[in-house]
Amino acid sequence: MKLSAHAVEKPWGKSDLPPQFAAPADGRQIGEIWFEEASGRRLPLLVKYIFTSERLSVQVHPNDEQAQAKGEANGKTECWYVLAAEPDSTIALGLRAPANADTLRAAALDGSIEQLMDWKPVKAGDFFYVPAGTVHAIGAGIALIEVQQQSDITYRLYDYGRPRELHLEDGLAVAQGVPYAAGLMTHVTTGDSRTLVPGPHFRLDYVEASGTVEALSDAERWVLPLEGEVSVGGETGRPGDCLLVPAGEALAARDGAKLLVAAAGV
Repeated sequence: MKLSAHAVEKPWGKSDLPPQFAAPADGRQIGEIWFEEASGRRLPLLVKYIFTSERLSVQVHPNDEQAQAKGEANGKTECWYVLAAEPDSTIALGLRAPANADTLRAAALDGSIEQLMDWKPVKAGDFFYVPAGTVHAIGAGIALIEVQQQSDITYRLYDYGRPRELHLEDGLAVAQGVPYAAGLMTHVTTGDSRTLVPGPHFRLDYVEASGTVEALSDAERWVLPLEGEVSVGGETGRPGDCLLVPAGEALAARDGAKLLVAAAGV
């Protein structure tokens, strides 16, 4: 039930990871930790830890219809729960003012897209829902958990001069050149158990519990301990783990554990 953790090297990653993760060999820059089944089964959701030492590219993802038109299974809607952030860390979501595709294309080509983006200050406990089509970029000095539809379709619009491929035309075809809706972000505090994402692609709950955890118990669910421990079927989960729990399987939390619990298509 404990998913395998797979480290992914990124140019904007970090060599000093939190203690629950193994230190990367030879100073490699680890940007993401993906959680996958050892069998290789394609799960409907992908859960990641993300660690940044530099800004990620300005990027956008397609929705289901747009992705399927290109022969992919589905698009990519995602969300982020911020675990830690250095002072002055920011995340860009949407634009400061509406812009059409021609304006975005010119800004991506000359780098001024950085100034068009709405860079929001972030701190631990901040939460952002990021629908497909949202132009976005995660800033430097941030550790967060990402829950997303199982998809690796990322269209980079701008990458600060890094020698990586851009996908300008594909990205502009799906990008929504509008400001980010304030109702898509919130801040989670202690004692604030609630649903963070109600659907439709997935549901995500923030849970504080001792004893039986009822959240999404009638569905296959991804369980990420933020603090404390959980147990299920003889397996113990701690911060840095991700458990995949079958529907109906009893999940127990110890001493007021804090968790994220996700289920697909709820």
